[in-house]
Amino acid sequence: MKIGILGLGKLGEALVSGLLSSEVAQKSDLSATTRTDESAKNSSKRLGIQVHTDNSKCVSESDVVILSVKPYQAEEVLKQVSGHFKKNALLISVCASITNRQLSEFSGGKIAVIRAMPNTPSVIREGMTVFAPGQSASDAHIKTASRLFAAVGRVTTVDEKLMDGVTGLSGCGPAYGYLIIEALSEAGVKVGIPREKATLLAAQTLLGAAKMVLERGEHPASLKDEVTTPAGCTIDGLMALEEGKLRVTLIKAVLAATKRSEKLRD
Repeated sequence: MKIGILGLGKLGEALVSGLLSSEVAQKSDLSATTRTDESAKNSSKRLGIQVHTDNSKCVSESDVVILSVKPYQAEEVLKQVSGHFKKNALLISVCASITNRQLSEFSGGKIAVIRAMPNTPSVIREGMTVFAPGQSASDAHIKTASRLFAAVGRVTTVDEKLMDGVTGLSGCGPAYGYLIIEALSEAGVKVGIPREKATLLAAQTLLGAAKMVLERGEHPASLKDEVTTPAGCTIDGLMALEEGKLRVTLIKAVLAATKRSEKLRD
């Protein structure tokens, strides 16, 4: 299976590295495009795959095309290459806010399309990618997409109507996590812990807590109760968080980002 990436950026490079290291694909299976000859040459040397500037060529040689350009570029790029897709090609778009209907329209309406929302931890293969398949996408297409992006993290599928919410939660979510880590680190400094160690404590603590949720499959509230002993330190900390409305503020953050994602199509 030949895989082509239109618009090779950090995410595209992360996907290439994941596919190669997991042996889901070989170097000869992969190709990509960039905007300039210089960047194509540098990327090709760094990744060991074919990289050039000809989008039409990349599309015509690929069974799966991953669209990784800026959202405002999606229509122009797809219309330029619409006549070059293979008959049974699959188009996977990681462009925020571009709908499956738009993807199908821009690409000529003859191929299967899947809308995807990965996030930045994909760069270290700890990403979260969510798929919303178009009407023409079969179970086999979804399986193919899942196999590819599982190389850089976890995957799941939702109805397309939920994708703006996905953007607001997991797409933007790493930034919320970084802010929390930064705040906890500052708190550590405030109580006398050296900054480097405070950041280590904060980051590893959140990483460990997240892994507990994923690996044990229990509700976060249940795991929270395990840490919260009667008359202990944790309950005082939780009370301070509730007084500061952390829970409501995080919910509002996801809602605000979701609304912004919706407006990007206006």
